[in-house]
Formats: sequence, structure tokens, C-alpha cells
Amino acid sequence: MTTARRVTVLMGGMSSEREVSLVSGKNVAEALRTAGYIVSELDASSDLAALVSNLKEQKPDVVFNALHGRYGEDGCIQGILEWMKIPYTHSDVRASAVAMDKAAARAVFLAAGLPVAKGKVVSIEELAKADPLPAPYVIKPLNEGSSVGVYIIREGSDQRKEIAANWSYGPYALAEEFIPGREITVGVMGDRALTITDITPTPGQGHDFYDYDAKYKTGGSTHVLPAQLDETTAQQALEASVKAHQALGCSGASRADFRLDDTGSGPARLVLLEVNTQPGMTATSLLPEQAAWCGISYPELCSWLTEQALNK
Repeated sequence: MTTARRVTVLMGGMSSEREVSLVSGKNVAEALRTAGYIVSELDASSDLAALVSNLKEQKPDVVFNALHGRYGEDGCIQGILEWMKIPYTHSDVRASAVAMDKAAARAVFLAAGLPVAKGKVVSIEELAKADPLPAPYVIKPLNEGSSVGVYIIREGSDQRKEIAANWSYGPYALAEEFIPGREITVGVMGDRALTITDITPTPGQGHDFYDYDAKYKTGGSTHVLPAQLDETTAQQALEASVKAHQALGCSGASRADFRLDDTGSGPARLVLLEVNTQPGMTATSLLPEQAAWCGISYPELCSWLTEQALNK
């Protein structure tokens, strides 16, 4: 850079992932300062007028969006920034909104010929009355991230009624068949798939799957990269991650999460779960880890995302 750019890092926010976003934002701000940017930090609280006022006062050349979850990666903050004519990192309003809506994203993936699990949207009243799918199956909110509100209903479990009675994520949920096997993920920068990470929740810590604590607590999971997969399956995962990124219309970086069922005697089955349009940027986050494996340092990753936003 010939002239130092002014960057405002948006963090915190109002979602269930607020604490993780604060950590991501602090890490990003420090990395961008290291890279030579003039950085301001801004907690995107529920006071919209204050947010707009602070952005006008800080006059950033670009906003680094380190928000996670609802209002931060679902198109809401993106719409405000577009209204204010401020460039911002990651995906635009449409891609963010569609990716965050699991039912809408499923429709896009199906249209693009990508492999998804069998599933359907159900009302919470329906869930309270009967199993929407044969067990085992998964229940998840339509518009939360980081595995918030995700439950696996196994055969013989009486958990369904309790989940329905205490559901706080809106009137509907997504029910999908449970895919046994492994959890893998692929980061994408631009149109480039980085590598594949095999994620295993740490045994003995109560993680039935790669849940919120397994994602963000130190020692909650083990990451192996590149994942030890056969060449055909690995290539399929890399290609599917880029195809999903493009089908949604993502920009900057994204991360595609998959289940890989290699538990049977036949060919492994790869299933796309979701695409994260704003992957975590904490010390234990998967995208920075994959970028580092590819020789891209954390400050370089943050700088690349910032420059991508400026050059949209």
C-alpha cells in the first residue's frame, strides 16, 4: 500500500455468536495493524443510529466484517453498509442472506447439482407431535451458525418433545437425515479451494458432534490437514466447495462444511451441510489454519480480504 487505508473492524453484534465475534474482531484488528492499516474497532450493538454515527465519524475506506451469526452474516449489516456506500469484506447482501437461510441454501445447492442430505422444513408444532424423519436425524435452526441449536435425535430417544417445547429459534426448523462418518471442511479464497481439514471432537468432553464448544473451546477438537482421503473423494470435496461458493454468489472467503460417510463397504458418500460466508477468524478457526498450511500468514489473509473488498 502506498497510502495507509482506514479500516473499521465490525465485531460483537447481537447474535448468539457474539463472544466468538469479539475474539475474531480483536485478532483481525491486530493483524491489520501489523500489516500497516489504520484500524478502528466497532462493536455493532443493537443501537443502529449509534452504529451509523460511529461509521460516519470513523470514515473507513473499508469495513472488515468480523461479525458472526444473525444480523452480521445474513445480509442485514451488508445492506446498511451498501446504503452508506462503504466497501466491506466477504459476501454481498444476497449471497449472505441465502447462505444463512439453510432452506434457501439447500435449494441453491440442489439446483447446482451438489450433494445434500435428505431433509425438509418442519414447524415446531409438527416436531412436537411426531418424528419428521426416521431416526437418526438432525434438527437445526434455519438461520443460526456455529452449530447453535443443532440436535441429533437417535433411535429410541425421547429428546424430540423437550427440544420442541424449549425451541427458541423461530417457528420452523430444518430436519435432515443424520450422516454418519467424518466431518470435513474446505476453505475457499476467491475461486481457490485451500485444503481439506478432518475435524474430530475430542473424546470424553461430551461432544456428540462438532458443536459450538468443540469449535471454539481450546482442546475441543482435533484438526488434521490435509485430511487423509482417497484422491477421488478429496477432489470431489475441493470442487464442491468452489462450486457451492460460486452457486451462492459468494465473494472473498467462505468455508464449506461436509459430512463424509465412509462407514460402509461401498464408495464414500460426501454430503454438503452448509457454506459459511464469514468463517471464524479466531486462533483456533479453520480458515486461518488452512491458509497458513498454504503459506498464507494470518496478516496476509486479513489483508487479502480487505483488498478484495476495496477492489470489488
